Amino acid sequence: MKTRFKTSPICAALTLATLALVPRVQASDAKNVILFIGDGMGPTVLTATRLYKVGEEGNLEMMSLPRSARIKTFSHDAQTTDSAPSMAAYTTGVKMNNEVIGMSADTQAVAPAKDVNGNKGINNCTADNGHSVPTLLELAKAAGKSVGAVTTTELTHATPAATYAHICHRDAAYAISAQAVPGGAGFNSALGDGVDVLLGGGANHWTPYDASSNKGGRADGRDLTAELQAQGYQYVTTQSDLAKVSDGKVLGLFSAKSHLDYELDRVAKGAANTQPSLSEMTAKAIDLLAKNSQGYFLMVEGGRIDHALHGTNAKRALTDAVALDEAVKTALGKVDLNDTLIVVTADHDHTMTINGYAAKGNPVLDLVKNGDGSTQNDVDGKPFTTLVFGNGPNRADVRPTLTSAEVMSDDYLQETGVKLGSETHGGGDVMLFADGAGSARFKGTLENIKVFGKIQEALGL
Repeated sequence: MKTRFKTSPICAALTLATLALVPRVQASDAKNVILFIGDGMGPTVLTATRLYKVGEEGNLEMMSLPRSARIKTFSHDAQTTDSAPSMAAYTTGVKMNNEVIGMSADTQAVAPAKDVNGNKGINNCTADNGHSVPTLLELAKAAGKSVGAVTTTELTHATPAATYAHICHRDAAYAISAQAVPGGAGFNSALGDGVDVLLGGGANHWTPYDASSNKGGRADGRDLTAELQAQGYQYVTTQSDLAKVSDGKVLGLFSAKSHLDYELDRVAKGAANTQPSLSEMTAKAIDLLAKNSQGYFLMVEGGRIDHALHGTNAKRALTDAVALDEAVKTALGKVDLNDTLIVVTADHDHTMTINGYAAKGNPVLDLVKNGDGSTQNDVDGKPFTTLVFGNGPNRADVRPTLTSAEVMSDDYLQETGVKLGSETHGGGDVMLFADGAGSARFKGTLENIKVFGKIQEALGL
Protein backbone atom coordinates (compact mmCIF):
# COMPACT_ATOMS: atom_id res chain seq x y z
CA MET A 1 0.00 0.00 0.00
CA LYS A 2 1.44 3.34 -1.05
CA THR A 3 1.27 6.27 1.32
CA ARG A 4 0.15 9.51 -0.28
CA PHE A 5 1.31 12.86 1.00
CA LYS A 6 -0.76 15.93 0.54
CA THR A 7 1.19 19.15 -0.07
CA SER A 8 -0.19 22.14 1.82
CA PRO A 9 -0.86 25.39 -0.09
CA ILE A 10 1.95 27.07 1.89
CA CYS A 11 4.50 24.37 0.98
CA ALA A 12 3.40 24.47 -2.64
CA ALA A 13 3.93 28.22 -2.70
CA LEU A 14 7.38 27.85 -1.14
CA THR A 15 8.30 25.16 -3.66
CA LEU A 16 7.29 27.35 -6.58
CA ALA A 17 9.20 30.28 -5.10
CA THR A 18 12.30 28.13 -4.70
CA LEU A 19 12.09 26.87 -8.28
CA ALA A 20 11.80 30.43 -9.51
CA LEU A 21 15.24 31.12 -8.04
CA VAL A 22 16.91 28.20 -9.82
CA PRO A 23 18.88 29.39 -12.92
CA ARG A 24 17.56 28.01 -16.18
CA VAL A 25 19.64 27.19 -19.20
CA GLN A 26 18.31 29.10 -22.19
CA ALA A 27 16.55 26.67 -24.50
CA SER A 28 17.03 27.48 -28.14
CA ASP A 29 14.16 28.04 -30.52
CA ALA A 30 16.30 28.22 -33.62
CA LYS A 31 18.99 25.96 -34.96
CA ASN A 32 19.89 28.45 -37.69
CA VAL A 33 19.71 32.23 -38.11
CA ILE A 34 19.94 34.30 -41.30
CA LEU A 35 20.29 38.02 -40.67
CA PHE A 36 19.64 40.16 -43.76
CA ILE A 37 20.87 43.75 -43.74
CA GLY A 38 19.82 46.36 -46.27
CA ASP A 39 22.52 48.97 -45.75
CA GLY A 40 20.79 52.34 -45.52
CA MET A 41 17.38 50.77 -46.24
CA GLY A 42 15.23 53.15 -44.21
CA PRO A 43 11.41 53.23 -44.33
CA THR A 44 11.25 55.59 -47.32
CA VAL A 45 13.64 53.36 -49.26
CA LEU A 46 11.45 50.37 -48.41
CA THR A 47 8.30 52.14 -49.56
CA ALA A 48 9.94 53.39 -52.75
CA THR A 49 11.28 49.88 -53.45
CA ARG A 50 7.78 48.45 -53.00
CA LEU A 51 6.34 51.01 -55.39
CA TYR A 52 9.15 50.32 -57.86
CA LYS A 53 8.84 46.53 -57.73
CA VAL A 54 5.14 45.77 -57.15
CA GLY A 55 3.18 49.03 -56.86
CA GLU A 56 1.06 50.53 -54.13
CA GLU A 57 -0.96 47.43 -53.29
CA GLY A 58 1.80 44.84 -53.51
CA ASN A 59 4.33 43.78 -50.88
CA LEU A 60 8.00 43.01 -50.94
CA GLU A 61 9.00 39.48 -49.94
CA MET A 62 10.41 40.81 -46.68
CA MET A 63 7.11 42.56 -45.94
CA SER A 64 5.36 39.19 -46.02
CA LEU A 65 7.21 38.14 -42.87
CA PRO A 66 4.63 38.15 -40.06
CA ARG A 67 6.65 39.74 -37.25
CA SER A 68 7.84 43.33 -37.35
CA ALA A 69 9.45 45.96 -35.15
CA ARG A 70 10.75 49.49 -35.34
CA ILE A 71 14.45 49.91 -34.55
CA LYS A 72 16.24 52.95 -33.10
CA THR A 73 19.66 53.41 -34.71
CA PHE A 74 21.58 56.15 -32.85
CA SER A 75 25.16 55.29 -31.90
CA HIS A 76 27.00 55.87 -28.60
CA ASP A 77 28.19 59.32 -29.63
CA ALA A 78 25.92 60.40 -32.48
CA GLN A 79 22.25 61.00 -33.21
CA THR A 80 22.85 59.76 -36.75
CA THR A 81 24.95 56.62 -36.90
CA ASP A 82 27.32 55.27 -39.50
CA SER A 83 27.33 51.62 -40.52
CA ALA A 84 30.14 50.49 -38.21
CA PRO A 85 28.47 50.94 -34.81
CA SER A 86 24.96 50.34 -36.13
CA MET A 87 25.82 46.90 -37.47
CA ALA A 88 28.02 46.17 -34.46
CA ALA A 89 25.02 46.95 -32.24
CA TYR A 90 23.21 44.05 -33.92
CA THR A 91 26.17 41.68 -33.66
CA THR A 92 27.38 42.55 -30.13
CA GLY A 93 24.59 44.28 -28.20
CA VAL A 94 26.91 47.20 -27.40
CA LYS A 95 26.50 50.87 -28.38
CA MET A 96 29.76 52.13 -29.90
CA ASN A 97 31.12 55.39 -31.22
CA ASN A 98 30.82 56.13 -34.92
CA GLU A 99 33.52 54.40 -37.04
CA VAL A 100 34.18 51.74 -34.34
CA ILE A 101 33.59 48.00 -34.97
CA GLY A 102 33.19 45.27 -32.33
CA MET A 103 34.69 47.22 -29.42
CA SER A 104 33.60 48.53 -26.02
CA ALA A 105 31.68 51.80 -25.74
CA ASP A 106 34.76 53.69 -24.48
CA THR A 107 36.76 52.93 -27.64
CA GLN A 108 37.74 56.07 -29.53
CA ALA A 109 37.79 56.03 -33.33
CA VAL A 110 41.36 56.51 -34.59
CA ALA A 111 41.77 56.48 -38.36
CA PRO A 112 44.52 54.41 -39.99
CA ALA A 113 47.49 56.12 -41.58
CA LYS A 114 48.69 55.71 -45.16
CA ASP A 115 51.41 53.18 -45.90
CA VAL A 116 54.32 53.64 -48.31
CA ASN A 117 51.98 52.98 -51.24
CA GLY A 118 49.44 55.60 -50.22
CA ASN A 119 46.86 53.11 -48.96
CA LYS A 120 45.30 53.10 -45.48
CA GLY A 121 47.50 50.23 -44.40
CA ILE A 122 48.80 51.40 -41.02
CA ASN A 123 46.46 50.45 -38.18
CA ASN A 124 46.55 53.07 -35.40
CA CYS A 125 44.42 51.14 -32.91
CA THR A 126 46.25 50.51 -29.62
CA ALA A 127 45.76 47.97 -26.84
CA ASP A 128 44.74 50.64 -24.33
CA ASN A 129 41.94 51.98 -26.57
CA GLY A 130 38.95 49.94 -25.42
CA HIS A 131 38.53 46.19 -25.67
CA SER A 132 36.82 43.74 -28.01
CA VAL A 133 33.31 42.42 -27.29
CA PRO A 134 31.93 39.07 -28.52
CA THR A 135 29.94 38.90 -31.75
CA LEU A 136 27.00 36.66 -32.59
CA LEU A 137 29.15 34.96 -35.20
CA GLU A 138 31.82 34.15 -32.58
CA LEU A 139 29.25 32.89 -30.10
CA ALA A 140 27.68 30.69 -32.76
CA LYS A 141 31.07 29.35 -33.76
CA ALA A 142 31.91 28.51 -30.14
CA ALA A 143 28.62 26.60 -29.92
CA GLY A 144 29.70 24.36 -32.80
CA LYS A 145 27.75 26.09 -35.53
CA SER A 146 29.04 27.07 -38.97
CA VAL A 147 29.13 30.78 -39.77
CA GLY A 148 29.20 32.99 -42.83
CA ALA A 149 29.12 36.54 -44.15
CA VAL A 150 27.87 37.50 -47.61
CA THR A 151 27.88 41.01 -49.05
CA THR A 152 27.85 43.04 -52.25
CA THR A 153 30.49 45.36 -50.78
CA GLU A 154 34.11 44.73 -49.93
CA LEU A 155 34.33 41.94 -47.36
CA THR A 156 36.22 44.36 -45.13
CA HIS A 157 33.47 46.98 -45.29
CA ALA A 158 31.79 48.02 -42.04
CA THR A 159 28.79 45.69 -42.11
CA PRO A 160 30.49 42.37 -42.92
CA ALA A 161 33.50 43.34 -40.78
CA ALA A 162 31.21 43.74 -37.77
CA THR A 163 30.49 40.00 -37.87
CA TYR A 164 34.10 38.84 -37.52
CA ALA A 165 36.43 41.73 -36.61
CA HIS A 166 37.24 44.12 -33.78
CA ILE A 167 38.86 47.43 -34.71
CA CYS A 168 38.87 51.04 -33.54
CA HIS A 169 38.22 52.37 -37.05
CA ARG A 170 36.30 50.91 -39.97
CA ASP A 171 38.80 52.22 -42.53
CA ALA A 172 41.57 49.90 -41.30
CA ALA A 173 40.57 47.35 -43.95
CA TYR A 174 43.99 45.69 -44.20
CA ALA A 175 43.96 44.92 -40.48
CA ILE A 176 40.33 43.78 -40.69
CA SER A 177 41.03 41.18 -43.38
CA ALA A 178 43.95 39.76 -41.38
CA GLN A 179 41.55 39.00 -38.52
CA ALA A 180 39.80 36.41 -40.73
CA VAL A 181 42.89 34.27 -41.46
CA PRO A 182 43.38 31.33 -39.06
CA GLY A 183 46.98 30.96 -37.94
CA GLY A 184 48.04 34.28 -39.44
CA ALA A 185 49.32 37.41 -37.75
CA GLY A 186 46.39 39.40 -36.40
CA PHE A 187 43.92 36.50 -36.52
CA ASN A 188 40.84 36.88 -34.32
CA SER A 189 41.17 33.67 -32.29
CA ALA A 190 37.54 33.92 -31.13
CA LEU A 191 36.66 32.65 -34.64
CA GLY A 192 38.03 29.20 -33.79
CA ASP A 193 38.95 27.58 -37.10
CA GLY A 194 37.68 30.60 -39.06
CA VAL A 195 34.58 31.91 -40.80
CA ASP A 196 33.26 29.11 -42.98
CA VAL A 197 31.84 31.20 -45.84
CA LEU A 198 33.11 34.66 -46.86
CA LEU A 199 31.70 36.09 -50.09
CA GLY A 200 32.08 39.68 -51.33
CA GLY A 201 34.51 42.05 -52.99
CA GLY A 202 37.71 43.97 -52.35
CA ALA A 203 40.45 41.47 -53.19
CA ASN A 204 43.01 44.27 -52.89
CA HIS A 205 42.78 44.09 -49.09
CA TRP A 206 43.69 40.40 -49.19
CA THR A 207 46.54 40.40 -51.72
CA PRO A 208 50.00 42.02 -52.04
CA TYR A 209 50.46 45.50 -53.49
CA ASP A 210 50.98 45.51 -57.25
CA ALA A 211 52.06 48.86 -58.66
CA SER A 212 51.27 47.79 -62.22
CA SER A 213 47.64 46.91 -61.49
CA ASN A 214 46.63 50.14 -59.72
CA LYS A 215 44.39 48.07 -57.46
CA GLY A 216 45.85 48.93 -54.08
CA GLY A 217 47.03 45.93 -52.11
CA ARG A 218 48.88 45.02 -48.95
CA ALA A 219 52.17 46.77 -48.21
CA ASP A 220 53.18 43.89 -45.91
CA GLY A 221 53.36 41.55 -48.92
CA ARG A 222 50.98 38.99 -47.43
CA ASP A 223 48.68 37.06 -49.73
CA LEU A 224 45.78 36.25 -47.45
CA THR A 225 44.03 34.29 -50.20
CA ALA A 226 47.00 31.91 -50.30
CA GLU A 227 47.12 31.70 -46.51
CA LEU A 228 43.44 30.80 -46.38
CA GLN A 229 43.89 28.16 -49.07
CA ALA A 230 46.68 26.67 -46.96
CA GLN A 231 44.10 26.44 -44.16
CA GLY A 232 41.76 24.43 -46.36
CA TYR A 233 39.67 27.20 -47.91
CA GLN A 234 38.59 27.16 -51.54
CA TYR A 235 39.23 30.52 -53.22
CA VAL A 236 36.88 31.60 -56.02
CA THR A 237 36.63 34.80 -58.05
CA THR A 238 33.80 34.18 -60.54
CA GLN A 239 30.15 33.19 -60.60
CA SER A 240 30.95 29.92 -62.38
CA ASP A 241 33.67 28.97 -59.89
CA LEU A 242 31.34 29.60 -56.96
CA ALA A 243 28.70 27.37 -58.54
CA LYS A 244 31.20 24.47 -58.52
CA VAL A 245 31.82 24.63 -54.75
CA SER A 246 29.92 21.82 -53.04
CA ASP A 247 31.36 21.62 -49.53
CA GLY A 248 34.01 22.94 -47.18
CA LYS A 249 35.12 26.47 -46.42
CA VAL A 250 35.17 29.12 -49.13
CA LEU A 251 36.50 32.62 -49.71
CA GLY A 252 34.92 34.36 -52.68
CA LEU A 253 36.24 37.75 -53.83
CA PHE A 254 34.40 38.80 -56.96
CA SER A 255 35.87 42.25 -57.44
CA ALA A 256 39.59 42.90 -57.51
CA LYS A 257 39.69 46.50 -56.41
CA SER A 258 36.50 47.35 -54.59
CA HIS A 259 32.81 46.49 -54.26
CA LEU A 260 30.72 44.30 -56.52
CA ASP A 261 28.79 46.00 -59.30
CA TYR A 262 25.42 47.55 -58.67
CA GLU A 263 22.74 45.04 -59.65
CA LEU A 264 21.63 47.30 -62.51
CA ASP A 265 25.13 47.20 -63.99
CA ARG A 266 25.74 43.52 -63.23
CA VAL A 267 22.64 42.58 -65.21
CA ALA A 268 23.52 45.02 -68.01
CA LYS A 269 26.79 43.15 -68.58
CA GLY A 270 24.82 40.12 -69.72
CA ALA A 271 27.10 37.33 -70.89
CA ALA A 272 30.14 39.38 -69.87
CA ASN A 273 29.05 39.25 -66.23
CA THR A 274 31.33 37.19 -63.97
CA GLN A 275 29.88 38.22 -60.61
CA PRO A 276 27.24 36.16 -58.80
CA SER A 277 23.99 37.80 -57.77
CA LEU A 278 23.20 38.30 -54.10
CA SER A 279 20.60 35.53 -54.40
CA GLU A 280 23.19 33.14 -55.82
CA MET A 281 25.64 33.92 -53.04
CA THR A 282 22.89 33.50 -50.45
CA ALA A 283 21.81 30.14 -51.85
CA LYS A 284 25.37 28.83 -51.97
CA ALA A 285 26.09 30.00 -48.43
CA ILE A 286 22.97 28.26 -47.10
CA ASP A 287 23.83 25.03 -48.93
CA LEU A 288 27.36 24.98 -47.50
CA LEU A 289 26.53 26.03 -43.95
CA ALA A 290 23.52 23.71 -43.67
CA LYS A 291 25.83 20.69 -43.91
CA ASN A 292 26.65 21.26 -40.23
CA SER A 293 24.14 19.30 -38.12
CA GLN A 294 24.67 21.80 -35.29
CA GLY A 295 23.28 24.64 -37.39
CA TYR A 296 24.62 27.98 -38.62
CA PHE A 297 24.59 31.77 -38.42
CA LEU A 298 24.64 33.67 -41.71
CA MET A 299 24.70 37.41 -42.37
CA VAL A 300 23.67 38.64 -45.84
CA GLU A 301 24.09 42.30 -46.77
CA GLY A 302 22.72 44.30 -49.66
CA GLY A 303 25.47 46.83 -49.15
CA ARG A 304 25.35 48.93 -52.28
CA ILE A 305 21.88 50.29 -51.53
CA ASP A 306 23.74 52.68 -49.26
CA HIS A 307 26.32 53.65 -51.88
CA ALA A 308 23.71 54.57 -54.46
CA LEU A 309 21.86 56.65 -51.89
CA HIS A 310 25.03 58.53 -50.98
CA GLY A 311 25.33 59.31 -54.68
CA THR A 312 21.64 60.34 -54.87
CA ASN A 313 21.07 57.73 -57.60
CA ALA A 314 17.66 56.40 -56.58
CA LYS A 315 17.32 53.91 -59.46
CA ARG A 316 20.42 51.95 -58.52
CA ALA A 317 19.46 52.08 -54.84
CA LEU A 318 16.01 50.64 -55.53
CA THR A 319 17.36 48.00 -57.90
CA ASP A 320 19.82 46.81 -55.26
CA ALA A 321 17.05 46.79 -52.66
CA VAL A 322 15.01 44.58 -55.00
CA ALA A 323 18.05 42.27 -55.27
CA LEU A 324 18.13 41.98 -51.48
CA ASP A 325 14.41 41.21 -51.47
CA GLU A 326 15.01 38.46 -54.04
CA ALA A 327 17.73 37.04 -51.78
CA VAL A 328 15.19 36.92 -48.94
CA LYS A 329 12.82 35.04 -51.26
CA THR A 330 15.61 32.62 -52.14
CA ALA A 331 16.32 31.94 -48.47
CA LEU A 332 12.65 31.42 -47.65
CA GLY A 333 12.50 28.82 -50.40
CA LYS A 334 15.46 26.87 -49.00
CA VAL A 335 15.00 26.77 -45.23
CA ASP A 336 12.62 25.17 -42.75
CA LEU A 337 11.12 27.95 -40.63
CA ASN A 338 10.49 25.44 -37.86
CA ASP A 339 14.19 25.52 -37.04
CA THR A 340 15.43 28.67 -38.82
CA LEU A 341 14.98 32.30 -37.82
CA ILE A 342 15.06 34.89 -40.59
CA VAL A 343 15.50 38.55 -39.66
CA VAL A 344 15.52 41.37 -42.22
CA THR A 345 16.42 44.92 -41.21
CA ALA A 346 18.59 47.95 -41.98
CA ASP A 347 21.50 49.46 -40.13
CA HIS A 348 20.42 53.07 -40.62
CA ASP A 349 18.26 55.47 -42.60
CA HIS A 350 18.99 57.96 -45.41
CA THR A 351 17.59 61.37 -46.33
CA MET A 352 15.55 60.29 -49.37
CA THR A 353 11.87 61.16 -49.20
CA ILE A 354 8.69 60.72 -51.26
CA ASN A 355 7.54 64.07 -52.54
CA GLY A 356 4.30 65.64 -53.79
CA TYR A 357 0.90 64.11 -54.56
CA ALA A 358 1.54 61.74 -57.46
CA ALA A 359 -1.44 59.85 -58.85
CA LYS A 360 -1.74 56.16 -58.00
CA GLY A 361 0.33 54.09 -60.39
CA ASN A 362 2.70 56.91 -61.29
CA PRO A 363 6.24 55.41 -61.51
CA VAL A 364 8.09 56.29 -58.32
CA LEU A 365 11.20 57.35 -60.29
CA ASP A 366 9.20 59.67 -62.52
CA LEU A 367 8.10 63.25 -62.22
CA VAL A 368 5.13 63.86 -59.94
CA LYS A 369 2.10 63.60 -62.23
CA ASN A 370 -1.67 63.85 -61.97
CA GLY A 371 -4.04 61.15 -63.13
CA ASP A 372 -4.30 62.73 -66.60
CA GLY A 373 -0.52 62.65 -67.05
CA SER A 374 0.05 66.35 -66.45
CA THR A 375 2.88 67.29 -64.16
CA GLN A 376 2.57 68.93 -60.79
CA ASN A 377 4.87 71.95 -60.75
CA ASP A 378 6.76 74.07 -58.25
CA VAL A 379 6.08 77.79 -57.65
CA ASP A 380 8.16 78.61 -60.73
CA GLY A 381 6.06 76.35 -62.92
CA LYS A 382 8.69 73.59 -63.22
CA PRO A 383 8.02 69.86 -62.72
CA PHE A 384 9.74 67.92 -59.93
CA THR A 385 10.44 64.28 -59.11
CA THR A 386 8.68 62.03 -56.61
CA LEU A 387 12.00 61.08 -54.98
CA VAL A 388 14.28 63.79 -53.63
CA PHE A 389 17.03 63.93 -50.99
CA GLY A 390 17.34 66.16 -47.96
CA ASN A 391 20.99 66.83 -48.76
CA GLY A 392 23.63 66.04 -51.35
CA PRO A 393 25.45 67.63 -54.28
CA ASN A 394 22.58 68.27 -56.70
CA ARG A 395 21.06 71.56 -55.66
CA ALA A 396 21.02 73.95 -58.60
CA ASP A 397 20.75 77.70 -58.04
CA VAL A 398 18.04 77.69 -60.71
CA ARG A 399 16.09 74.45 -61.11
CA PRO A 400 16.13 72.97 -64.62
CA THR A 401 13.00 71.94 -66.49
CA LEU A 402 13.02 68.18 -66.04
CA THR A 403 11.54 65.56 -68.37
CA SER A 404 10.36 62.00 -67.68
CA ALA A 405 13.00 60.56 -70.03
CA GLU A 406 15.73 62.36 -68.11
CA VAL A 407 14.66 61.50 -64.56
CA MET A 408 13.91 57.84 -65.26
CA SER A 409 17.28 57.12 -66.90
CA ASP A 410 19.79 54.88 -65.12
CA ASP A 411 22.23 57.66 -64.29
CA TYR A 412 19.86 60.41 -63.17
CA LEU A 413 20.79 61.90 -59.79
CA GLN A 414 17.88 63.24 -57.78
CA GLU A 415 17.78 66.84 -56.63
CA THR A 416 18.72 67.70 -53.06
CA GLY A 417 17.77 70.32 -50.48
CA VAL A 418 20.91 71.24 -48.55
CA LYS A 419 23.99 71.23 -50.78
CA LEU A 420 26.74 68.88 -49.56
CA GLY A 421 29.49 67.01 -51.35
CA SER A 422 27.78 63.68 -50.64
CA GLU A 423 24.39 62.74 -49.24
CA THR A 424 24.46 61.72 -45.57
CA HIS A 425 22.73 59.07 -43.54
CA GLY A 426 19.44 59.92 -41.89
CA GLY A 427 18.75 59.55 -38.20
CA GLY A 428 15.31 57.95 -38.50
CA ASP A 429 14.24 54.60 -37.10
CA VAL A 430 14.29 51.59 -39.44
CA MET A 431 12.02 48.59 -39.89
CA LEU A 432 12.68 44.97 -38.95
CA PHE A 433 10.81 41.95 -40.31
CA ALA A 434 11.12 38.40 -38.98
CA ASP A 435 9.75 34.90 -39.40
CA GLY A 436 10.55 31.41 -38.26
CA ALA A 437 11.83 29.91 -35.02
CA GLY A 438 11.97 32.51 -32.25
CA SER A 439 10.57 35.34 -34.37
CA ALA A 440 7.83 36.19 -31.87
CA ARG A 441 10.46 38.08 -29.86
CA PHE A 442 10.51 40.89 -32.41
CA LYS A 443 7.78 43.45 -31.79
CA GLY A 444 7.30 47.04 -30.76
CA THR A 445 10.00 49.71 -30.80
CA LEU A 446 13.46 48.39 -29.92
CA GLU A 447 16.96 49.74 -29.41
CA ASN A 448 19.23 48.22 -32.06
CA ILE A 449 21.32 46.58 -29.32
CA LYS A 450 18.25 44.55 -28.27
CA VAL A 451 18.23 42.71 -31.60
CA PHE A 452 21.49 41.05 -30.55
CA GLY A 453 19.93 39.69 -27.37
CA LYS A 454 16.85 38.38 -29.12
CA ILE A 455 18.89 36.50 -31.71
CA GLN A 456 21.19 35.21 -28.98
CA GLU A 457 18.15 33.94 -27.04
CA ALA A 458 16.66 32.32 -30.13
CA LEU A 459 19.88 30.39 -30.72
CA GLY A 460 20.26 29.53 -27.01
CA LEU A 461 23.75 31.02 -26.91
